[in-house]
Amino acid sequence: MEPIYWLIAVAVLLVLEILTLGLTTIWFAGGAFVAFIAGQCQAPLWLQIVLFLVVSIILLIFTRPVVEKHLNANRTKTNIDSLAGKHGKVIEVIDNFNQTGKIMLDGMEWMARSEDADLKIMPETKVEVKEVRGAHVVVVPCDK
Repeated sequence: MEPIYWLIAVAVLLVLEILTLGLTTIWFAGGAFVAFIAGQCQAPLWLQIVLFLVVSIILLIFTRPVVEKHLNANRTKTNIDSLAGKHGKVIEVIDNFNQTGKIMLDGMEWMARSEDADLKIMPETKVEVKEVRGAHVVVVPCDK
């Protein structure tokens, strides 16, 4: 196999990565580039293919999570993601057993559940949102 085919594969994979921004094909472009170098060194086709697969998989498994972590570090939380850590006020008793409870958060009313299933939280209690589960916010009292 001519090494130029590997170089064409690198170009195609890089263009696909630019179009999708999915951080997937870039790793295969790295594998194709290593296979291209092996082809330039007159390595047999089977070795080029093995190098392509091994390098691509190693890059995908070990470097993708690190790169994604660094790319997402400066991402601003929006909508529901931004609720965690905010404080609100209970406006209806939060009782997980009876499936009741509402809080006022940023001027909006939210259905709420307690993080501690056995804990009832009374109105006027200040709470902190721990997470969002479906249409409910999961809260804990601030003075806990």
